Amino acid sequence: QLQLVESGGGLVQPGGSLRLSCAASGFPLDDYAIGWFRQAPGKEREGVSSISSSGDTTSVLTSVLDRFTISRDKGKNTVYLQMDSLKPEDTAVYYCAAASVTVVPGVSLVGDQYDYWGQGTQVTVSS
Repeated sequence: QLQLVESGGGLVQPGGSLRLSCAASGFPLDDYAIGWFRQAPGKEREGVSSISSSGDTTSVLTSVLDRFTISRDKGKNTVYLQMDSLKPEDTAVYYCAAASVTVVPGVSLVGDQYDYWGQGTQVTVSS
């Protein structure tokens, strides 16, 4: 069973940075597309960024373009989300998720296509 564990969340001032990590165990991530999603209180979950199993293709939500960067380290079986120039509206619980390449051969920000989810990490942007 693939298990995902997020870390790196916390409280940061507007304009600050955080790097979220999504560490996998049980199976190598090589055969999975990875997505980062977030859910703010009272709002629906939204896809933030996704990276293909090869790492060659990424996608990002328009509102975080040029601020968030997704990457993966196959040797560490970990995917990262670097978040810069954070804004209060980025406050949410952030989740990473994995989808088999048979379902997501490239990238996807559609949460229903992902089968494995982490427990989430809280990101709060506030002064």
